[in-house]
Amino acid sequence: MNAPKFSAWWVRLGQLAGLAALVLLCAFDLRYGLYSGMGMAEALRALLQVGMAAATTVVWLPVHRQGSRSLPIAALVLGVISLAVTLGFLVLRTSRFLLLGGTWGLAESAGMIAVVFVVTRWGSARLAPWAAVVAALAAAALPLRGGADLVYVIFGLLQALGAVGAAAAGIYLRVVASGRERAIALVRAEQRAEFARDLHDFIAHHVTGIVVQAQGARFVAEQDPQRVIVALEQIERAGAETMASMRRMVGVLRNPDAPPDAPLAPLAGVADLAPLLEGHNGTTNTPARLYVDGPLDGLPVEVSTSAYRVVMEGLTNARQHAPDARSVAVSVHRTPDWLLVRVADDGAGPRSTPARGHGFGLVGLTERVRALDGTVTAGPGVSGGWVLDAAFPLRVAVTR
Repeated sequence: MNAPKFSAWWVRLGQLAGLAALVLLCAFDLRYGLYSGMGMAEALRALLQVGMAAATTVVWLPVHRQGSRSLPIAALVLGVISLAVTLGFLVLRTSRFLLLGGTWGLAESAGMIAVVFVVTRWGSARLAPWAAVVAALAAAALPLRGGADLVYVIFGLLQALGAVGAAAAGIYLRVVASGRERAIALVRAEQRAEFARDLHDFIAHHVTGIVVQAQGARFVAEQDPQRVIVALEQIERAGAETMASMRRMVGVLRNPDAPPDAPLAPLAGVADLAPLLEGHNGTTNTPARLYVDGPLDGLPVEVSTSAYRVVMEGLTNARQHAPDARSVAVSVHRTPDWLLVRVADDGAGPRSTPARGHGFGLVGLTERVRALDGTVTAGPGVSGGWVLDAAFPLRVAVTR
């Protein structure tokens, strides 16, 4: 069961419990408070105040969406009516219609306090404060229906404190829910940013292969036409994979309602490095060789997939910037505490670290590696060529 459904169940249970408590309080009021005789005046008074208690359910019993505008409006109307009824009782107590005066009902008091809670929790931010104030005043004024004696004033202050507590509880839950929504939005934004980086990696990897294949096919078209057919088949396959990746990832990026863990494709990790190198060797004349030192099973998923991205970025850069390279060495070394990945080519052409605003693949890769408390460096090798190094701490990743 997901969190929203789980929360809705708790809200419903709370509402059912509140409804049961309201029914019990109405029975208590009728038995011991409002209607202790058979007179017409008492019957009218009991009917009116029990009806007011039942009217509060119209506000707090339904399930409201966050930021509802109709909720505070309904609470305002109910609070004004309750204050008007209280004022009417006060006027009647000072007139010759003394029999229509009387005590207040606990059921209506509980209902008005529940209204304060519901309004502060789910009401529109612009209208909810006013509605909560009016409902709280109505709850505090209810005991005055019994008179202006000190005991009724004390009960009014107690109900005012109860309304303030209900408002505080509603505001607290509202802040908690708002923080959770912001956290979910942040996770979704981070996940979509990671999808965008993945999109760049996939597209750059496949497109550079297509470009290299097309360039090679142009040069060998006259000498070996059969190789052109093979190159076109590989270009077609790489293009289809690129379009499929774009459709999946852009679909998630464009859909704001997609969950942050929406599956795009099976996660590629270090176990998939061999097929990655085979694909690279099939699209370029610069062979890549894989050297593995240590077991690669049991790696954290985020470390394994990030290591795969490091190798993909290194091979892509070698194709783009080192066409004269004779080989690319991919080495993966695992120690008890670290996973070390290196992609090194022996290209002789001059190369430099991309300037600010360029080299988005390396920038995104750096963000990914640093998010795992790892390090990544790229630069000329000691004996020439270009070296991309990444180091991932395994103990930190396991405890995340």
